[in-house]
Amino acid sequence: MQVVTIESAVFGARCSVLVGDDGTCVVIDAGAGVTDEVLALVAERGLRPAAVLATHGHVDHTWDAGPLSVALGVPVVLHAADAYRLGDPFGTLGLGEPTHDPSGPLAQALAAVGIDPHAYVAPPRVDTFGTADGARSADAVLDLGALRVVARHAPGHTEGSLYLVDELAFTGDVLFAGTIGRTDLPGGDGATMARTLREVVATLPPSTVVVPGHGPTSDVATELARNPYLAGL
Repeated sequence: MQVVTIESAVFGARCSVLVGDDGTCVVIDAGAGVTDEVLALVAERGLRPAAVLATHGHVDHTWDAGPLSVALGVPVVLHAADAYRLGDPFGTLGLGEPTHDPSGPLAQALAAVGIDPHAYVAPPRVDTFGTADGARSADAVLDLGALRVVARHAPGHTEGSLYLVDELAFTGDVLFAGTIGRTDLPGGDGATMARTLREVVATLPPSTVVVPGHGPTSDVATELARNPYLAGL
C-alpha cells in the first residue's frame, strides 16, 4: 500500500489517498480544493476508486467529498452519527455560519483561496456505518479491493471515527502530534474524548503511525510519552 498526501489550502486539512497493490484507491478526508489533484492521480496511475471516506463531517474535511464522489462514481462513507453534517456544513460547526449565509471564519478561509463559500455540493450518495444515535459501535470492516480498512468509532471531537489500515491510524481531528482536537464545538464532548483517548487511542499498538487531519505524522508510542492529553493513559 502507498499513501499519497494532498494538503488543502483551507486550514491545512490533510487528504490521504490510499493506493492498494491491485490499483484500488480510497480517499480519506476530501478537503477544499483537492479534487483536481486526486483526479489527476487517479488518471495518471489508472487507479480504481472504491470510496471517499470521512473521519468526521466537519466541512474542512468534506468540502470536496460531494464533487469528488460524483467524479469518481463512488460513495462518501462515514459514521452514521456524523452524517447529518453533510447537509449543513456551516450550521453544524456552531460558528454562526448558517449554510445559506456563510460569513464567518470558515467562509473567509474558503474565499481567501478563491473558493465560493456558497458553492458547497452535498454528496448525492452517502453510505454509513455505526448507529445514528451516537452509541458506541463495534468496528466496521471495509474490504475495498486489496485495501482492508477498519473504521473504529472515536467520538469526542465530533461523533465520528478513525480509520485503521495496516499499521496506520488516520485520526482526523481526534489526535494530532502533541495535542488533540477541540471538544467545544457541537457534537464534541470532553468526557467522551477522554474515553476515546483511553479506550481507542491508547490501546493501539505503540508502533502505529498516526496520520492526523492536520499537521505532521507521529506514532502512538510518541504520543503516549509526550502528548499531555494522553499522560498517564
